[in-house]
Order: sequence, then structure tokens, then C-alpha cells
Amino acid sequence: MCLQIERRVNSRRGLAYFNTLNQNRMRRVIDQWHSPALNKNMEIVGYGHYGFALLLLPTAAADYLEYERFQLIDAMAPMIEAGKLKVFSINSINNESWLNSHIEPRHKAIRHTQFNDYVYNEVLPYIRTKCGDGTPIYSGGASFGALHAANLFLKNPWALNGCIAMSGDYDLTSYTKGYWDDDVYFNSPVHYLQNLTDEHTLNQIRSSGHVHVMTGSGDWEAPDASREFAAVLQGKGLPCDLDVWGQDIPHDWPSWRKMLPYVLEAKF
Repeated sequence: MCLQIERRVNSRRGLAYFNTLNQNRMRRVIDQWHSPALNKNMEIVGYGHYGFALLLLPTAAADYLEYERFQLIDAMAPMIEAGKLKVFSINSINNESWLNSHIEPRHKAIRHTQFNDYVYNEVLPYIRTKCGDGTPIYSGGASFGALHAANLFLKNPWALNGCIAMSGDYDLTSYTKGYWDDDVYFNSPVHYLQNLTDEHTLNQIRSSGHVHVMTGSGDWEAPDASREFAAVLQGKGLPCDLDVWGQDIPHDWPSWRKMLPYVLEAKF
């Protein structure tokens, strides 16, 4: 594939890279800025020219290009090129929080909260400038990214319009090695949802119609984690589209390359 690459300085955001395939192919833009919430440089990539926005959260400790490297962007390419959606992807900081064995658990929890602030106060406003204020924005992710995608939507259903969560575990204590505090509780959907009684928030979640929870039943998958999460949602009267795939669907990229295009085509 032949790319024309244009580089220019964006004084507000730093250096942006515009990769133009051709007039009829996918537009790819890489941008970056120094994040006040995280106190570090953070990149973001965007694909497409029109449509609703899908923000992808990496699987574990990966970077903003993970979904491109593992060909998930290719799997969505027909819909992106047709203008159904624009896709954005950001860096993970899980290796600075729950996947970092060299820092105190309290600092891991603080870093997780800072990541949420980064998404709400920096990433989502950035996406709105690229798509327009009225454009729906959905979060999505696989594995650890599924927990982040669901958590970001459920904590603030006014900031996002729904979520697509694939092969996730929605109990944050699966990653905290026994540590527990308020920040763990308020970032663990299966815990805080059970005690959520504010009808204003519950009704906002209900109005979304886009809580999609998908999992396989093959190697390395944990379908009971998705069933538990769906049961908690349904117990609060929150609609949930639970889709459990078969034993031939493992916890791996080929599965997510099937799942994500399917739900985007069938449910959006």
C-alpha cells in the first residue's frame, strides 16, 4: 500500500501526521500532546472521515497503534471507508497502574483515576473537535480494554453514548492482588453498579441502548465474567446485549476481528 505522508506542526496539540491513502480510501491521522492529567506525552490515532466515533482502549499495556498492528482496523475498513464511523485509539497506562508490580497499590489506583480524567477531559473533547459536538461517541475494547470501555461509559453516561466490551473481566479486584480502596470500588463496575441508586444516572445509561458485552468460550476466555457483569446490569434494569460465542472462539485477536465488525454492522 502506497502512502503519501504530510507532516505539519499543530501549535495547540504538537506534531500531527496525516497519512492520506487516496481520495477513496481511509484517512489516518496521528496526533499527540502533553497530557496535564498524566503529566506525559500521549498519542492518539484517528481513522476515517465521517460517522459516529468509536474510542478504542488497548488490551493491556499496549500503545495507541495496537488495534492497527493486529489488523482490527483492517477488519473495520469497509465501514470506516464508507463513512459509517471514525475510529480513535489511545495509549494504555496499565503498565503504570495495575500491571506495574514495582509501585504501591495506592499509587496504582491514583494512576487509574488520572487516566479516567485524561479520557474525559482531554480525549473526548479532542474527538468532539474532530467529529462535531453532536456526534455520538462510543467506547470499545478487548480484555483489559473492555473493563476500561465499560467503566468509562458507566461512570459518566453523559460523556459517552455506550460501550462495546469484548472478552473482559469487569471486577477490578481481578487485577489489584487483594488491594481495596474507594478508587478500586468506583472503577470496578460489578461492585459500584450493584449499589447505584441514582435514577438520573440509571436512566441515562438505559437511554443508550448500546451496552454490548461479548465473549468467546474457547481457550483463555472467561465467559462467566461477562455473564456476571450482564447479570449485574440486568439486576439494575439496565439493558445489556450479552453475546456469548462458542468454544471455537478463544481470547485472542482473530476472535476480536470477528466480534467488533459483527456488532458494528448488526447493532449500529
